[in-house]
Parts: sequence; C-alpha cells; structure tokens
Amino acid sequence: MHMSEQNNPAPDAAGEGRLYPEDQAKVDAFVSRGINSVERKPFRPLRLVIVLVAIVTGLSLFSQLLARWAGIY
Repeated sequence: MHMSEQNNPAPDAAGEGRLYPEDQAKVDAFVSRGINSVERKPFRPLRLVIVLVAIVTGLSLFSQLLARWAGIY
C-alpha cells in the first residue's frame, strides 16, 4: 500500500466520504461564508454566446457605417 492510501479513508460507491469528518466540517464552514455563500443564478452559456454575437455584429455594423460616413469605404 502507498502512503496516500493509508492516510485517506476509502470512498463509498457514490464517490463521497473522501474527507475525514473534521476536514469536511472545515470545507463546509469555508463554503458557507464570504463570497462562497452568495446564491448565484445558473450559468447559461447559450445566453453568453448570443450576447457576444450581438455585440460583435453591432460593432461591425457601426464600423461599416463609420467608414462610409468618413468616405473611406
């Protein structure tokens, strides 16, 4: 057996129980305070892509209009 296998408790079938109870209590205490305790809305990557496409398209159209207005294009 390796040294790391001797010091860590065996995980159960669900993959939980990898920490000793006192270590899990420290993790839970850290996660429940400060910036980590703020409830956030779920991340929506599709919305991010749509917003980015809209911004890039808008800036492209603006640059084309600006070039026509300046007589460059």
